[in-house]
Amino acid sequence: MSTDEFAASRPPMSDGEAIATAAGAKGLKPDVLSPLAAVTIGVASMAPGYSLAATMGLLAAAVGLAAPFLLIVSFVPMILVASGFYYMNRADPDCGETFIWTTRAFGAPVGWVIGFASVLASALVMGNLGQVASLYMLQLFGLQSLAASTFWVSVVGIAWIVAVGALVAVGIEVSKRAQYVLMGIQLGILLLFAAWALIKGIVAHPQGYAPIRLSQFFTTHLTGQQLAAGVTIAVFLYWGWDTVTAVNEESEDSSRMPGLAAVASAVLAAVLLIFVVVAAQSYHGAAFLAKNPDDVFAPLSRDVMGQPWDKLMLLCVFTSAVAVILTTLLTLTRQSLSMAAHKGLPSVFGKIHPKFMTPFWGTIIITGFAVAWFAFVTWFNVNLLYDAITGIGIMICLTYGGTGLAATVYYRRELLKSTRNFLLMGLAPTLGALLFALILVKVLIDLWNPANSYVTVLGLGGAFFMGAGTIVLGIVLMVIMWIFMPTFFRRRPETWPGEGQPIPYADERVE
Repeated sequence: MSTDEFAASRPPMSDGEAIATAAGAKGLKPDVLSPLAAVTIGVASMAPGYSLAATMGLLAAAVGLAAPFLLIVSFVPMILVASGFYYMNRADPDCGETFIWTTRAFGAPVGWVIGFASVLASALVMGNLGQVASLYMLQLFGLQSLAASTFWVSVVGIAWIVAVGALVAVGIEVSKRAQYVLMGIQLGILLLFAAWALIKGIVAHPQGYAPIRLSQFFTTHLTGQQLAAGVTIAVFLYWGWDTVTAVNEESEDSSRMPGLAAVASAVLAAVLLIFVVVAAQSYHGAAFLAKNPDDVFAPLSRDVMGQPWDKLMLLCVFTSAVAVILTTLLTLTRQSLSMAAHKGLPSVFGKIHPKFMTPFWGTIIITGFAVAWFAFVTWFNVNLLYDAITGIGIMICLTYGGTGLAATVYYRRELLKSTRNFLLMGLAPTLGALLFALILVKVLIDLWNPANSYVTVLGLGGAFFMGAGTIVLGIVLMVIMWIFMPTFFRRRPETWPGEGQPIPYADERVE
């Protein structure tokens, strides 16, 4: 069916549908997020405080003082596929982002599996984020006995997930204001810590002090194994900048601004991460960071800032975890809303609350799933939370690489019309996709070995089981959905119809 025939076949809208269309194709509240709000959400989604606490020691163990170089190298595939995100958002500013864009490029079955992988990756990480928020809050208030209790850490973590779920359910404007506060606290403390560490290191030359050298940013002394291991770790630090495109229907200038904000978020986060890593490793050297892989900030902030100022870093990681719970739920609820609107999920996920203008019931269901997952893992083996974080690397590579390649495929008829089109619609996102494919192969090889996981499940390492298992589960569920909801799966791959031409299925709503 051509785009014109599709448009002509649509039945007249009811008054309620007309109101929904005026509010946004799916009923979300439009023009709520300014460029500043969008960039704030993008940076918050990368959780710089939490991510650095979890990975800076591992990065130092892998590559020593060359960590800044690895962050620069790892940024390359991110910025390349960001071009694909920008152009796909220009074509179709749909809150389903990766799901609907890969559907348009590769067809419904592939799009559904990749979209599901993106959704489930975010849902699985919620348990870990709740645990981190709980642990650091209890430590911040000096409740060390409760922080040492798995039960109480889980209870408080669940309470935070529920509280943030309620916040997301009642509206994007409330979430936006909360994010400004959380990000302000987090970024302020990180910048203060980094400046303090740099200045004090230069003045006091503490044990292990490593002055900043150009070789930390540009080096050829890493082995291929070190490079691969470092990039695999560093990719996790950047995950989340694309959240901006999941709230595109609620953003100003929805076809253009979210794509630009996604690129800006990635760039700002890269600068911040490199600055903090340089400061941290210069103070005591890379060996000190490598000896504290679980949380480098606790011992380092004590030495740099002293008591009681070191408590600020606990506050930083706590607010970072809460902020990313919020942005993760925003992404999850919008992606599942889009899947429901396009008839790829049950319609309950797409029902918009008439007052709050949010996917209210979808938010309740997803929050409930996150709580149930957190409770189950705590009961089964809490270490599976850490394996889930590692396994998510598989989904990150699949969703980012898939979206980058989708841009090239979708715009394939436009690539040779100008140099700009060839470079930004074709070459850049394709190179990014290829780099993510290489990272994916490396991750799969590493995680196949159970020794690289905390837990063994069915003879496989927990991380491999969580990552690859999600893809297998997605394929199984896709087949089930195809049987019971076949309408969506009748869609075929598409190409960009041209500027000013209607895009098929772009105005779908849950009936």
